[in-house]
Amino acid sequence: MLKDKAWKWIDENKDEFIEVADKVWQYAELGLVETKSSKLIAEKLRENGFEVNHGVAGMPSAIVAEWGSGNPVIGFQGEYDALPGISNKVSPKQDPLVKGAPGHGCGHNVHGATALAVVIGLRYLLEEEGMEGTIKFFGTPAEENYGGKVFMAREGLYDDLDVCLSHHPSSMNTASLRSSTAVNGVKFIYRGKTAHAAGNPEMGRSALDAIELMNTGVNYLREHIISDARIHYVIEEGGGQPNVVPDYARSWYYIRAPEREQLDPIYKRILKIAEGAAMMTETELEVLFLDALYNIIPSETLANLVVKNMREVGAPEWSADELEFAKEIASNFSVDAKMDALKRYKIPDYQKYRDVHLVTDILDPLGDGETSPGSSDVGDISWICPTIEFGTACNILGAPGHSWAFVAACGSTIGHKSLVFAAKTMAGAALELLTDAELIKKAKEEHQDRLGGKTYTTPLPEGVEVPLAIAEENWEKTPKQ
Repeated sequence: MLKDKAWKWIDENKDEFIEVADKVWQYAELGLVETKSSKLIAEKLRENGFEVNHGVAGMPSAIVAEWGSGNPVIGFQGEYDALPGISNKVSPKQDPLVKGAPGHGCGHNVHGATALAVVIGLRYLLEEEGMEGTIKFFGTPAEENYGGKVFMAREGLYDDLDVCLSHHPSSMNTASLRSSTAVNGVKFIYRGKTAHAAGNPEMGRSALDAIELMNTGVNYLREHIISDARIHYVIEEGGGQPNVVPDYARSWYYIRAPEREQLDPIYKRILKIAEGAAMMTETELEVLFLDALYNIIPSETLANLVVKNMREVGAPEWSADELEFAKEIASNFSVDAKMDALKRYKIPDYQKYRDVHLVTDILDPLGDGETSPGSSDVGDISWICPTIEFGTACNILGAPGHSWAFVAACGSTIGHKSLVFAAKTMAGAALELLTDAELIKKAKEEHQDRLGGKTYTTPLPEGVEVPLAIAEENWEKTPKQ
């Protein structure tokens, strides 16, 4: 059986891909500067006969690699960017490797290594069996902050795919049918005039005042937007010391809504507020548009396929040491908050997970018709072709994402087992797609139904380029592991 051969290959070669995941975990590079991580993955692909294009779509760390010929054409996504400030040892307590350094608090070290294992394993199986089909690996930078896939989609790099598969470390084993929110990422920069804040305040024009007035206006706007929209921001720069009127200030906003048609009018109102703040303070405004993402178009066909293969593979068995490690991490977080989250996400029989820290259940696809409050650049790919991003248990149940706890789990044997389980699941699903044209046809028909006649056009305004300079400047100031 083809699947048995693929799963055996993954078992026999798993140490190589676990090593990749561990190296990427150690590198912990931020979005658009994943230099070491992407180089390691690109080299592995070249060593195994893939045609590799490294540095696509204006991003030095973006990869498109291809092997095979003919149809179907199946894509596999691999991410490898880390998150700022959450470095941690493989420890059940908060204990940074380097204080203030990044860490893989969303499991992208596992994410990229999973897809790498799948495509290399499939490449040898297809060659051995003389099978038709093209497999493509997409190394996609900056999912966490700049939406690398959107820049790749703008270049048409996904246009020839029949379907696209992706895995993401999670706290549950399932394939979600939820959509996500569309989002705009924007920086608002104000420039004014310095002056002595006590001696000549009348000569100053405060950029910080403009930032604060804009934030106040946006916070009043919240009452008059749809309840499912979200607006959040940070003030990145606001001056040096109190007795100098700041002539430069900068904020960074994420504006979210379930669909782009709902997001765009909210964004236009925020622009008016930003302009009003500049007028009130007699400062100059610069709007720096960074990235924009679509909401996810789910695929029940692919979700069912993935869950079927999860069950054929079987979830990992956790050792006594792993269970104790998970229990110690879980003790840092509220059980009540965990139960509230499980209830909110409508996990079936959620009460039974009160004392569970590492999940072994495999859940049916869930959440159809619902919208997750988060966003992902996977959404843009899901508008181009049928796409699924499924989850396997890696994070400790009840521990937040984007936290030191997730970093610790992803660098441990828990992350390693999640990687192998996900790779086998994805390989099994891919083999069914490669050998069953009707399955791909069904996925495409469902995709068109869910689109409802809408088509994908890039959400990036004309002239927006990859924010490499911003990413590199930020990386230079970041402590490294």
